[in-house]
Amino acid sequence: MRAPETHLSHVDFTKTQLGVLGGIIVLTVDHINPVKVFLHVFPSVAPWHIVMVCMLLSLYIWVTEFKKLLYYSVRIFFHSILSIFFREVEVIGRDKLPRHGPIIFTVNHANQFIDAVTLLSTCSHRVSYLMADASYKRRIIGDLAWALDVVPVKRAQDSAISGTGKVVFTKDQALSEGANTLIMTVAGTDTVFTEQLKIGDKIRPTGTAIGVKVTELLDDGNVIVDGSDVPPAEYEKVFTKTEPNTFDILKKIDQKDVYGKVLDKLASGGCIGIFPEGGSHDRTDLLPLKVGVALIAYSSLEKDDLNVPIVPVGLNYFRSHRWRGRATVEFGQPIYIDPSTLKDYKEGGANKRRVCNELLDRIQDSMRSVIVATPDYESLQLIHTARRLYQRKGLQGKEKQDMARRFAEGYKMLSLLTQGDPPERWLDLQQRMIAYQKELRDLGIRDYQIPALDREKSDVKELEPDDVLGILRIPYQLVHIMILLLLAAIPTLFLNLPVGLLAGIYSERRRKKLLAKSKVKVRAYDVMLTEKVLFCIVAIPSLWLFYFLVLSVFTDLDGPTIGLFIVSLPVFAYMGIIATEAGMVTFNDIRPYYKRLFPSSRRKLRALPATRRQLQVDLRAFIKKVGPALGEIYYGKELNWQQIQERSRLSSARLKDMTPDDNAPQDGQSGDKKDK
Repeated sequence: MRAPETHLSHVDFTKTQLGVLGGIIVLTVDHINPVKVFLHVFPSVAPWHIVMVCMLLSLYIWVTEFKKLLYYSVRIFFHSILSIFFREVEVIGRDKLPRHGPIIFTVNHANQFIDAVTLLSTCSHRVSYLMADASYKRRIIGDLAWALDVVPVKRAQDSAISGTGKVVFTKDQALSEGANTLIMTVAGTDTVFTEQLKIGDKIRPTGTAIGVKVTELLDDGNVIVDGSDVPPAEYEKVFTKTEPNTFDILKKIDQKDVYGKVLDKLASGGCIGIFPEGGSHDRTDLLPLKVGVALIAYSSLEKDDLNVPIVPVGLNYFRSHRWRGRATVEFGQPIYIDPSTLKDYKEGGANKRRVCNELLDRIQDSMRSVIVATPDYESLQLIHTARRLYQRKGLQGKEKQDMARRFAEGYKMLSLLTQGDPPERWLDLQQRMIAYQKELRDLGIRDYQIPALDREKSDVKELEPDDVLGILRIPYQLVHIMILLLLAAIPTLFLNLPVGLLAGIYSERRRKKLLAKSKVKVRAYDVMLTEKVLFCIVAIPSLWLFYFLVLSVFTDLDGPTIGLFIVSLPVFAYMGIIATEAGMVTFNDIRPYYKRLFPSSRRKLRALPATRRQLQVDLRAFIKKVGPALGEIYYGKELNWQQIQERSRLSSARLKDMTPDDNAPQDGQSGDKKDK
C-alpha cells in the first residue's frame, strides 16, 4: 500500500511517529515518566489505583464508542487483507475530496465485495455502504457489514419470479411524448398478468438486467409499462424484438425505510458509498445506473437543504481475480445538483424523471472519467498495448491512467468519425498489434521484457562493461530465485499452499455457479477474489488451530513454546508470500533466456524486438496523422474528463439520431470513407 499522497496526511503521519518515539522516551526514563512522578509525589496512591482508574476509563470508552472502535478495527483488518492479496494499491486524486461534511461516493462495481474493502481502506472518510439484503444475510459478510454500519437494501432482482408465458413489447407512439418518455404496450402469449402482476411491479425480459414498470394492468394478456429509464442501447437490443420472449417479474419493494436511514446519515455529516450499477460485473464499461442515487441526492436537498457532493470513484484492477494483483483507486471531481432543478423534482411526474435522468447522466459521465471504459475486454487489452508502445518513458500511475483514457476516448471518437468503417491503415495496425499480443502470450513473456532482448549483443567482440554485467545478471538471478524459493519453501508448503489451492478450487466453483445465475456477467471473474478472501478468512485460522492441536497432542512442547509458534504463524505466512512473489518476478525475468534454449522460440524471440520497433514507429506515425482531428485529446495536457465524457455521450446520441441523408456525402465530396 502506498503512503497517502497529500501533504497534510504526510504531516499527520510524521506527527504520529514523533509522538510514539516521544512516548517511548518518556516511559523509559523514570525521572520524566509522569506516572512514576505522580506516585513519588503522592506516596499514598498505590499503582493498582491508577490501573483500576485506567481500566474503568477504557471500559467507558469501549461502551460509548463501541461502533466507532469496531469500525476502525475492521478497517485495519481490511487494510491487512488488501496488503496480502494485492501487490500494490495506488490512490489518485485524494486531494479532490471535501475535507468535511457528507459525501456520496459513487463507485464502479468491478470486484464484488472487494470494491467496498478497497474504498474503505484508501479513503480517509468514514464510509457507510448500501448493500443488498441477500448479501447482508450471508455469514461473515453480514457480520463485517454490521460492524461497518452498512444499510441493507432489498432488491427486486434477488426475489425475481419467472413469468408465465411469453411477451412482446411495442412502443406506444401516442403515449410516448417527449424525449424522456417511453411508454410500451406488452402483449402476452399464455400469460396471466392479472394473477402475477400489480401496479408498480416490473417486467424484465430475458437478455437484459433492466425491468420496466407496470403502469396499467389491462387484462391477462396486455399491460402498459413505462420504459423511460431504459437506455437506448438496451431498448434496441431487447425491447424491439418481434418474436415472443420469456420474462421475469420483479415485485415492487417499498424503500422508504432505506431512504430514511441514508438521509439521516447524510444529515448527520456521514458519508455514503453507493454502487449505482446495482450489481457486480466483469464488463469493461459501466452498466446502466439505477435511479436511487439521484433520488437520494435530491431528497437530501429537498428535506435537509443539503447539496451533498457526489464524488465518483474509479476502481481499476489489473489481474483482479488472481493473487497479488494491482489496483488503482481514482477519485474524481465532485459534482453537485443544480439547485434550480429542485422545483422540477418537487413537481413530480415527467419533470422529476427528467431531472433525475439528467443527474444520472452527469454521474455516469463523472464515473467514466475515473475509469478506462471500452466496449469489450479485447479493446481494453489493445488500448493498454497501444499505450505501452506509444509512451517514450516510464509513467506514474496517474499518467498511465490518463494516457489509457486518451487512447480509449480517441478510439471511440475515430469509430464515430469513420461511421464504424475504419481505414485500412487502422485495421492493419490493429491486426498487427493483436498478433503481437498473441505472440507474447504464446511465449509467456511481457511487453516490458522485449526492449531488454533488443539491447543484447551476440557478438562477443562488441561487448562493453555494461553488457558483461548484463550477462552476469542471469546467473545472479538463478541464484537469487533459488535462495528465495528456499526461504519460501517451508511457510509456502505448510501455510500458504494448502489454503491457496483450496481457495482457488472453491472460487472457481462459485464463479461458475454465479455466472450461470447472472444476466450481466461475462466470465464472472469479479467474484473470484471475494470468494478467495472469504474462504481464507475461515480456512487460515482453522489451519492454525489444526497445527495447535497437533503440537499439543503429539509433541512434548510446553504451552508458551506452542503459543509463540502459533503467534508467529502470520509473520511466517506473510514472509512466504513476499518471498514467493519475489521468486516469481525473478522467474519471469529469466523466462526469455530459458525460451532461447528451444530453436522455435529462439527465432520468435529474435524477431520480436524488430516487430515491436516497427509497431512503435507505425503507431506513432498514425497517431501523429489522426491526432489533430481529436482536438484536446491529442493536444491537451490537463484534461477535464467529466466534460469530455459528457461531450462524447452527447455526440454519440446525436450521431444515432442522424438520418441516412445527414450522413450521405454532399455534391463534390467523396463517399469513400477510407480516403478521409
